[in-house]
Amino acid sequence: MISSLLVANRGEIACRIFRTCRALGITAVAVYSDADAGALHVREADLAVRLPGSSPADTYLRGDLLVAAARAAGADAVHPGYGFLSENAGFAAAVEDAGLVWVGPPVKAIELMASKTRAKELMAAAGVPLLAPVDPAAAGEGDLPLLLKAAAGGGGRGMRIVRDLAELPAELRAATAEAASAFGDGEVFAEPYVERGRHVEVQIMADARGTVWALGTRDCSLQRRHQKVVEEAPAPGLDDALRERLHTAAVAAARAVGYRGAGTVEFLLSADGRPYFLEMNTRLQVEHPVTEAVFGLDLVALQLQVAEGEPLPDAGPPAPHGHAVEARLYAEDPARDWRPQTGRVHTLRVPDGPGVRLDTGFADGDTVGVHYDPMLAKVVAHAATRAEAVRLLARTLERSAVHGPPTNRELLVRSLRHPDFVAGRPDTGFYDRHLTALTAGPDPADRRLAALAAVLVGAAGPAGAAPPRRFGAWRNLPSQPQTVLLRAEPDGDEILSAYHATRTGPEPHDRPGVRVLSLAPGLARLEVDGVVRKFAVAVHGDQVYVDATDGSYAFTALPRFTDPAARTEPGSLLAPMPGTVVRVAEGLAPGSAVEAGQPLIWLEAMKMEHRIVAPAAGVLAALHAAPGLQVEVGALLAVVQGADSGGADAPGADTPGADRDADRDAGE
Repeated sequence: MISSLLVANRGEIACRIFRTCRALGITAVAVYSDADAGALHVREADLAVRLPGSSPADTYLRGDLLVAAARAAGADAVHPGYGFLSENAGFAAAVEDAGLVWVGPPVKAIELMASKTRAKELMAAAGVPLLAPVDPAAAGEGDLPLLLKAAAGGGGRGMRIVRDLAELPAELRAATAEAASAFGDGEVFAEPYVERGRHVEVQIMADARGTVWALGTRDCSLQRRHQKVVEEAPAPGLDDALRERLHTAAVAAARAVGYRGAGTVEFLLSADGRPYFLEMNTRLQVEHPVTEAVFGLDLVALQLQVAEGEPLPDAGPPAPHGHAVEARLYAEDPARDWRPQTGRVHTLRVPDGPGVRLDTGFADGDTVGVHYDPMLAKVVAHAATRAEAVRLLARTLERSAVHGPPTNRELLVRSLRHPDFVAGRPDTGFYDRHLTALTAGPDPADRRLAALAAVLVGAAGPAGAAPPRRFGAWRNLPSQPQTVLLRAEPDGDEILSAYHATRTGPEPHDRPGVRVLSLAPGLARLEVDGVVRKFAVAVHGDQVYVDATDGSYAFTALPRFTDPAARTEPGSLLAPMPGTVVRVAEGLAPGSAVEAGQPLIWLEAMKMEHRIVAPAAGVLAALHAAPGLQVEVGALLAVVQGADSGGADAPGADTPGADRDADRDAGE
């Protein structure tokens, strides 16, 4: 029996495993880096062991330190979570060699599935359907488009889509270099790229006595940079024959490697419904909650049961019921090439209710740092039908209060309500086709109304409570309209709101059709063209957040005069976020001629690699970046003379589509 469990991971997955530990009476042991010293998973654990350092390579990827931590805390078992070392056979072996219970599959199974190329050979022998590999050296026009993939990769690192044969050599070199950097293995293979395919997977659970359960299907087709965003179970639109074929193939894959524990077999479905094996993840998946909801199971509890040597129930798994959908809430800006965001999470509040589940590693006041994945939470909705589950999840996200760094919350709501998704037609090209529409700014009239509500609440409150008092108005004569300037985030549009101070409280200036019904701390009720609308207002420093029925808005209260320090020299390339310079273009030095759009500097932050490119043709006047240099947001990296615009948001300064996820800790 396991009495004390060390989770060799962090954040949301550590918190989720601890939840099962509490239910089973198992002591929960956390590990933490210096950057995670105050993290939620540390606060929720019974015991915690420090891993000196902040980078993953110095902490969560150090198997020797993790084993030592388990010994120091008196743990008798180790659960790897997902990502980091969860699919590392060497780590699994080290855990077992230390006399600890490994809560995962056999070492041999991990080894067999570690390389995608070797796994495909094994699956072919087991009769699992595969895409035919393509030799890049012999590829012709008829083989396009091609997908290049890192054999040891995950999370989109080392992955490239090639549509032009002339680009193949360069893309192959880039994929190889990225794979070697991210995984220590530069092996890359090619296979046909399936347009508008679907990502469908089967959850399996196996014990040491040869029992293998196929726990239904999941659809994970809504992805950005080959990383999942929305997942659901069961996968919609599959007939019984196809579903059974997927289950049979998944069980065959598990048996072929003598699998034990929880795992996932992933397939690509072509537009005509033909399935092809992608890979087997020898661990728990990020999206496991949708399967738990549909089957009424605790997969972590089953993992622990199997690790203790117990068999799965002879009666088999429970019958599935209903439909579940999960959305990953990220601190990122989808409209700006999914740029990850950092900063303090002032408020993270998701409405509780029947059928709603929240898995998170953050609480109010926590900070999203630069070292790890920017996922804030997973929100799951379960209902009797798919339509009900999708509707419940969209409305739950819409009603959530998420104050802090910009997030993908609005994108998630719009995705869930998009006609293609509502109709059950998800595919991996969804965001390629619809991202522009899904990231369009809010209705200007609605945003101006939200800004006005914030200003009125502040004007009605005590001094220092909200924007008008804290930052002052442009005019301070009581008889004249008072004005407050807010900047809408993240697009930067400025909104000027005006009000009159009256004996009964502030009233909108020059806003026919808008009438104040009541103002209270943090809340405004306005009648707008005969409809009563409510606005919840929260202020954190100069940041103002407004949650309304139709959406949520973030503003920055601006002073009257511009800070001269904010000006930068034209052609300046600024760091779009805190991170580490991983490389600069070969031969780049002051005086080098550069072309518009030429990649100059590669910055890695929050497991993503960002290319900083020349905004225009010119000459490199200054270079302040060097490999290994850690920079803060806004740091000057280089200056290109002849460029007619500058700054991190200059055209081409952070080229859309240039980034690749290094999802080493989220794993997918």
